[in-house]
Amino acid sequence: MRHTLLRPLAASSAIAIVLATAAPVARVAPARRPHYGGTLRVEIGPAVSSIDPTATPANPDELAAKRQIESLIYEKRNPDGSPSGVAGSGPFRISEWEPGKHLTLAANQDFPAGRPFVDSIEIEMGRSPHDRLQDLELDRTDFTEIPAEDARAASTRGVRISASPSDELVALVFVNGLQVADARRREALACSVDRAAIVEFILQKEGEPAGGLLPQWSSGTAFLFPTAPDTVRAKELRAQIGASPEIRLGYDSGDALEESIAERIVVDARESGIVMAAQADAAGAGGARGEGARLERLLMTSPPAGAALANLIARLQPMTGISVATPAEPDAEQIVTIQKEALEGFHVVPLVWLPHVYGLSERVKDWQVPVAGEPWPLADVWIDQGAKQN
Repeated sequence: MRHTLLRPLAASSAIAIVLATAAPVARVAPARRPHYGGTLRVEIGPAVSSIDPTATPANPDELAAKRQIESLIYEKRNPDGSPSGVAGSGPFRISEWEPGKHLTLAANQDFPAGRPFVDSIEIEMGRSPHDRLQDLELDRTDFTEIPAEDARAASTRGVRISASPSDELVALVFVNGLQVADARRREALACSVDRAAIVEFILQKEGEPAGGLLPQWSSGTAFLFPTAPDTVRAKELRAQIGASPEIRLGYDSGDALEESIAERIVVDARESGIVMAAQADAAGAGGARGEGARLERLLMTSPPAGAALANLIARLQPMTGISVATPAEPDAEQIVTIQKEALEGFHVVPLVWLPHVYGLSERVKDWQVPVAGEPWPLADVWIDQGAKQN
C-alpha cells in the first residue's frame, strides 16, 4: 500500500517518446466529476454508547470511534481532539441515533465549508472484524477500518485497501508500581525481542519494527535506533542477574493482536533464559501480581515530530515515571536526544509501528487517506451510484 509519486515528463521528452514509437496517441477520458447524493455505508467495531462530549467512553477503542463521529458533527476540535462548538455545526447533523447500535447522519446544507457530497452516512456499530471484511467483499458496506494484520489477506480477496503511514506504536511498558526493579532484567527482555518476526509473521508485513518513539516518515531519525534482537547481550545480562521471579506481561483481553504479540515476546524471552508469562488483563493494570510489564498501543496525535513526541512522553509519564523536557519546536538533534533520554533505563521498549488500514467499496471516490491525528475525510468523498451495490 505504498504510493509512488510520478514526476511529469518535460515537453521535449514527451515529444521524443511519441516520435520514437510512432504509435497513435490514445485520448485519456477525463475523470468523472464529483456529484451529490447517495448514502455512505460505514461499519465500526466499537459500540459507541454516547455522543455527548462530556461522556467518558468505556475504553480507548470507543473513544477513538467517538472522536471520529464528533469530527463529522462538530465544526471545530480542541487541541486534545475533543469537539468544540455546537452539535450539527459540522458537515453532518444527527438524523437517527440508537446508542451502541446505529447512527444516521444527514448532510448539513449550511456547513460553512460547503455541503458534503453524500446526502447521508449510516454507521453500524459493534461489528466484528470478520463481519466487516465479509460485508466489504459482498458490497454491503462502503467504509471500515481493518486490523493491520488482516490487510494482506483482505487484499488478496479483492478488497480495496488504503493504508496510512505508520502512526500507531505498540510498546512494552514497565508500569509504575508493578515494574521490574532491576534495569538489567528490563534490558535483557528488550534485547530478546525479535521485532522483525512480529512484523513478518504476526502483522503479515503490514508495519515496521520500532526502535524509537517516532516513525521514520515523521522524524527522519528512526534508523538511528536499533531494532534487531541481541540474544547474546540478553543471555549475558540474564547470567549476571541469577535466579529471578517470573515477569508477567499484561495485554488487553479483547485485543487479538496484542495477545499474539505478547505470546511471541514470551517465546523470545524464554529463549534468552528469561522466565515470563503472558496474562490477559481487561483492567489494564499490567499484571495482577508480582513484577510486570504491559503492552500499550499509542497513537500519534499529529504529523510534526516535536508535537507528537511531546504528547507521547506526556502519556507515558504517569505510567512509567519517565520525565523528559521537550522544547516547543525541537530540531532533529534534540528529537534524537529526547528519545534516547526517554528510553534510557528500558522503562519503555518500542516494538512495532502500525498503519491505519481502511477498506473501501468501489463506490467511494476521491478518498484521501488521513495522516496522524486527522479524522476520516468522509465529508469530502462522493458516491458513484452507478457502481455495484447489494
